[in-house]
Amino acid sequence: MSLLGPDPLLPPASIGVVGGGQLGRMFIQAAQRMGYRTVVLTDEADGPAAQVAHEVVLGRDDDLLALRRFAARVQAATVEFENVSAAGLRWLSGRIPTRPDWRAVRVSQNRLREKAFLARNGLPTAPWRPVRSDAELSRACSDLPTPIILKTASSGYDGKGQRRVDRPEAAPKAWEELGRLPCVAEGVVAFAAEVSVLVVRGADGRSTTFPVGLNRHVRHILDATLMPAPIGPIASLEARELALRVAEALDYVGVLCVEFFLTPEGGLKVNEIAPRPHNSGHLTIEAAVTSQFEQQVRALCGLPLGPTDLRSPAAMVNLLGDLWTNGPPDWSASLRSEPAAALHLYGKGAAPVGRKMGHLTVLDRDPQNALSRAMAARRSAGGGARSG
Repeated sequence: MSLLGPDPLLPPASIGVVGGGQLGRMFIQAAQRMGYRTVVLTDEADGPAAQVAHEVVLGRDDDLLALRRFAARVQAATVEFENVSAAGLRWLSGRIPTRPDWRAVRVSQNRLREKAFLARNGLPTAPWRPVRSDAELSRACSDLPTPIILKTASSGYDGKGQRRVDRPEAAPKAWEELGRLPCVAEGVVAFAAEVSVLVVRGADGRSTTFPVGLNRHVRHILDATLMPAPIGPIASLEARELALRVAEALDYVGVLCVEFFLTPEGGLKVNEIAPRPHNSGHLTIEAAVTSQFEQQVRALCGLPLGPTDLRSPAAMVNLLGDLWTNGPPDWSASLRSEPAAALHLYGKGAAPVGRKMGHLTVLDRDPQNALSRAMAARRSAGGGARSG
């Protein structure tokens, strides 16, 4: 039973987020617009979320003293990233409402647990096998036709912790390069597109989804999203229904992202789940009636969920550290080229190649045109921008 009870937690109550990155920052900004007091638990004193929170509890999310200080300052808490301490979340959940539940976060923290969860619930995935020993690696290479992708079971994101294996005899070296850590071996899926669905589910079990987003990746990092995805009504409806099934099976409360491969035949395979708002949903800040971050606040506090309709089709492009290669980007030039672009910078310092530093969103009745305009605005910023 929810610690909140039947009554919602109303502003100006104090709510918290575990994790100090840009997702925490945008959650805090949404909560503050609604009148909530905000607290962040982070080990980054000047990280993106700490810069905007009313209060910062400095410490690790697996440190009991830090957790005690945090729990004493908030009336409910959420997470901004799945790679937080499940044990810490479990401790918090015994003292304050914590949404999503630590069990759902724990499932998504480990690809072996995630794949097993999806299989138990009859959800379609790429063919896969566990790899925790030489014998299992050999079995995976025997059962799955190459090429396969070896992915570490934990701590891998944005393409990190992965190796492609084109021949069975190359598998031992690839696993060695991954430190012989527990892995998932996945068969490579031929796909026409990568899409994602954001689900919002309340504590009362009511749920809804945003329209499907079409995602483009570069070097395994999300580069751009447009919404709604031009994939047709049947595939869109199926993706949304499958995403709702994932949330229901997890008994999830909050915002959940389900990423899919769309095959050339129109089939869908679940790729990953993320128990939080997602990069592909950032455009909802401008494009949707209720952004993914406000929905996260509403679900956490027991408020009615907001409409997920789009005010306008839109596209978002990420601003990676690549853009800073030749010096600070010229945002004036970027906004001159596209005055309607919404610029979001995350307040990060160092800008190494591949680091997510911000994003740009453009609204347009034609989502493909929105994408072209957003990419042009990014190019106009100069620096090390990709040509797109």
